[in-house]
Amino acid sequence: MLVTVSGLPGSGTSTLARAVAAALELDRIDGGQVFRSLATERGLSLVAFGALAETDASIDVELDTRLARRGAQGDVVLESRLAGWIATNEDLPALRVWVSCADAERARRVAGREGTAIDAAQAENRSREASEAERYLTYYGIDISDLSPYDLVLDSTRTAVEELTRRIVDGART
Repeated sequence: MLVTVSGLPGSGTSTLARAVAAALELDRIDGGQVFRSLATERGLSLVAFGALAETDASIDVELDTRLARRGAQGDVVLESRLAGWIATNEDLPALRVWVSCADAERARRVAGREGTAIDAAQAENRSREASEAERYLTYYGIDISDLSPYDLVLDSTRTAVEELTRRIVDGART
């Protein structure tokens, strides 16, 4: 079984992926953690590595290759911005989930997690999303706003993680 969980920063993908993996007794792979591992392998800080990713397509390609390889093995919840697209492009049978959330709520969550002001978190979210959207379009021809590959599109703005988890688990088991 393969479940992918994708969404923009602060949408709750990490929390949801952990809950789904626990409920289905699957491994969980966090694309952000793989990205951090790649930075460590190259001896770079996360900030320096992120800046390098802006101009070096091989970084995103390596990240997505590792995720695709693990996804192909099955029995995993893959969490990354492009996890649903990876499963689609690799022809992997999966339940593909996109988690949406209102911008203001995402900024509030990121601010709380990072210990920053909400307006700073919102500005950082916008900047990060614009950078990623440009990279995904340039490197893969993927428009991140195109949700057509996803089997479930869930809104986490006001829905409890338990309810979202139930919907995903039910979808994965059918």
